[in-house]
Amino acid sequence: MLPDLSLNRLTELLFQQSEDFIGIYDIDTKRFARVNQAGARMLGFASESEFLGNETWSKPLLLIPYAVDEPQDDLIQKVRQNGRYEEEAERWRQDGGRFWSRLVITALTHEGSHYFLVYLTNQGRLHQAEQELKQSVQRYEAVFTHATIGIIVANQRGQIVSVNHMVQQLFGYQSNELIGEPIEMLVPTSVGQYHERLRQSFADNPQVREMGHNRDLHARRKDGSVFPTEISLSYFQLDDEFYAVAYIIDISFKKEAERELLAHRDRIERLNTDLEQKVADRTHALMNTLEQLEQSKDELAKALVAERELGELKSRFVEMASHEFRTPLTTVLTSATLIEKYPEGDQQDKRQKHLQRIRSSVKHLNDILEEFLSVGKLEEGKVKAQPVSVDLEQLIQDVVAEIQGTLKVAQVVQLSINCPNRVWLDPSMLRKVMVNLLTNASKYSGEGMTIMVKAECVNNVAILSVADQGIGISAEDQEHLFERFFRAQNAINKPGTGLGLHIVARYVEIMGGTVDLQSELNKGTTVTLLLPYENHPLD
Repeated sequence: MLPDLSLNRLTELLFQQSEDFIGIYDIDTKRFARVNQAGARMLGFASESEFLGNETWSKPLLLIPYAVDEPQDDLIQKVRQNGRYEEEAERWRQDGGRFWSRLVITALTHEGSHYFLVYLTNQGRLHQAEQELKQSVQRYEAVFTHATIGIIVANQRGQIVSVNHMVQQLFGYQSNELIGEPIEMLVPTSVGQYHERLRQSFADNPQVREMGHNRDLHARRKDGSVFPTEISLSYFQLDDEFYAVAYIIDISFKKEAERELLAHRDRIERLNTDLEQKVADRTHALMNTLEQLEQSKDELAKALVAERELGELKSRFVEMASHEFRTPLTTVLTSATLIEKYPEGDQQDKRQKHLQRIRSSVKHLNDILEEFLSVGKLEEGKVKAQPVSVDLEQLIQDVVAEIQGTLKVAQVVQLSINCPNRVWLDPSMLRKVMVNLLTNASKYSGEGMTIMVKAECVNNVAILSVADQGIGISAEDQEHLFERFFRAQNAINKPGTGLGLHIVARYVEIMGGTVDLQSELNKGTTVTLLLPYENHPLD
């Protein structure tokens, strides 16, 4: 521990809550003086003290075990002179596992003493994503460059912007000789102006098609010689710029064969059909490859967005769990300590009071874990509705009796139920939903308040509502109430996981119903459920 470099409460919270490695390196002792818990775990240690007690790991500034002293002295001098040092490299954990990381070392001074702030982030996922994107680009370039047909990409002005190796072989140019030149330099001189009009017509009405249908097409090589070709056209838009793509095949051999085998017209026609089909298949295969590459890029972008959302969800869970578990655990510890102070027989009532507090805290922790398990099963799709014949009025009365012990002083639950016939619903799900809604109504209402429960059955729909006169919910918070771990701003100081209404909504959804919430600050909240059901007479 550093004797003089203390952390205030906010800094300590940021230090410990960070998911990355944060360490303070003492230059005088040449070892780490502090690391956060997440940082210790990142390197494979169970705690800060375990890391600091391991000289092999706590001494190297670069967090590389067995680092020699002399290069480290040079590094310390360099950081003190420059004030900062950064590097990206592969590192390993205590158990030998490896991960890609980014290290930032910053020099700082406190009351005349010199330290380094060391920040290490695990960039394994980002590094993997970059590698996958790089591989996707390389695959695209390989397909384009090594295609067995000539491919030319030109902009709307007819300037060549890209060619593959086959084009160089067909026309006798080096690739750098064609870039920026007009496409007409590859067209026979006699049809140059006519080709310009065709090119403009294609730009005005682009379509994937073959050029020169039922006509002989020719192309001009660098040496001026002309050869017959087959050309297919496609197009794409990139950054609001139009590009035309020409797929070119030298058909000199085909034309020669037609001249030599004129007497065998039928066979030549079949060969021509096969060749045209091959061109179409290759063009189609290339287009499919381009489309798959584009789809891979979109999927990668979606995966990155999902990863960020998962990170935010984890942060909200850690914040909620650390708050909700701390209070009951503190109560258990305090009560257990106080019980030891009442050893006499006449102090049984005091021991019973603290034992009850322990039971209550353990029940609260169990309820939190039950909510976590319920969310897990719901997300995995393991929960299915099991409807049976239910006496709705009796079920609601049982739930009200069950939560009586949790009501605040003088709180009253009034019932108004008009559902004389039995209904076909899942009683377990409905019971959990009603317990959650009544518990919330009690929790967010004051002493002596009335909670109103109404139920009626109309046209095979059970309409249930729970209304309170409590603190209410702002319009801004109402938009997020059914999200996981969300807590309204005016309920932050009250116990809760932020999972209750999310579970309620999912249960109602599974039962085929809908949930509606109406609330106003300081006036109360009404939650209404619409649950369709079927009547199944016993006879």
